[in-house]
Amino acid sequence: MGHKMHIKNPIIPLVGGIISLMVAMGIGRFAYTPILPIMQGHVHFSEAMAGYLASYNYLGYLLGALSASMLAWRKGKSFYVKVYLLISILTTILMGTTENFMYWSGLRLISGFSSGVVFVFVASIVLDSLEQRGRTMWSGFFYSGVGIGIFLTGLIVPILNDFWGWEWTWVGLGFIAMFIGIFPVVFMREVPSLVRTEQLATRIDGSTGKKGLLIGLIASYGCEGMGYIVSGTFLVAMVEGIPGLGTLSALSWAFVGVAAAPSCWIWAVIAKKYSNIVALYAAYVAQMIGVILPVIFPSTVGVLTGALLFGATFMGITMLTISEARNIFPQHSSKIIGYLTVSYGIGQIMGPIIAGVLTTRTGNYNGALLFASITLLSGMLFLSAAYIKRVLQRKPE
Repeated sequence: MGHKMHIKNPIIPLVGGIISLMVAMGIGRFAYTPILPIMQGHVHFSEAMAGYLASYNYLGYLLGALSASMLAWRKGKSFYVKVYLLISILTTILMGTTENFMYWSGLRLISGFSSGVVFVFVASIVLDSLEQRGRTMWSGFFYSGVGIGIFLTGLIVPILNDFWGWEWTWVGLGFIAMFIGIFPVVFMREVPSLVRTEQLATRIDGSTGKKGLLIGLIASYGCEGMGYIVSGTFLVAMVEGIPGLGTLSALSWAFVGVAAAPSCWIWAVIAKKYSNIVALYAAYVAQMIGVILPVIFPSTVGVLTGALLFGATFMGITMLTISEARNIFPQHSSKIIGYLTVSYGIGQIMGPIIAGVLTTRTGNYNGALLFASITLLSGMLFLSAAYIKRVLQRKPE
């Protein structure tokens, strides 16, 4: 009876999926951003080291996402969602028990792996459930879990730090994650899989035009991974370093979460009206403005507007890119998503390292944010070149 109710009522897996993303992504993956300047103030490590520490997490995420996509997991997706949610919670708590950089690196690597596995498996469970019930437009609500988790950390981190310091901030976030994570651990269940188009397909349209589009998407998505993650890692530390704006650092991260929560649903509506590509162009432009705005206008308005634009786009670009790639090669969508994940993951690993080194050498974040903006512009140009080439190929001779 309970299993039948789970299939008939998509609200249960949807809520479980939202909370899973809050725990594994919003807290487990992104809590590092608002805690970073607090840790640096007490433990005194450089921006370059902070970049390496972030990259260990993103390397773990890449390995986790690829493992979830390509390996055989015999006990079912929901089982591993629950296991890796618990591992994510444990690594969050343990971050507050040491000041050893190597220990931190290992914990961030494991945390990243856990978030990658959880993201892939819980997305599959939730999206399959919504598809079976004809509620695919609800997918935007599912992705809001990342933004809600980010918003939560932006509010709670300064409060926990004021009372107990950075160590107990990690521990406190871990216990909060444990409390809210009870729901998916208890109720998250798989639904019987649909027979998908890619399983029935016997041949792939491998036309040069489509392959060119895919290569453009993969290249642009790699640039997005490298560009967005600079703000995704250093935004709070950057705001902390702007004279007179230090008190806005945690609030800026909360603004990212507020904008991220509804962003996927909003971009889905825009894409339905104008197409994925038009929506992607708009999202890239908005993100570039959001990233560079604090450099051009280092003020309250500049910082908070930049945070809103950044939050409103980074999850949207992911959703739109994957959706467009699946439209190009629907028969092999899993393989295509794997290619995109590798490109994005490599960009995420490289971005914090390059930004950290630039910041350490220049003494401020301006160079890092400029690098991020140029990288995002490159991503948009890769996308444009691929689509312009296809349009030209379609013209009759």
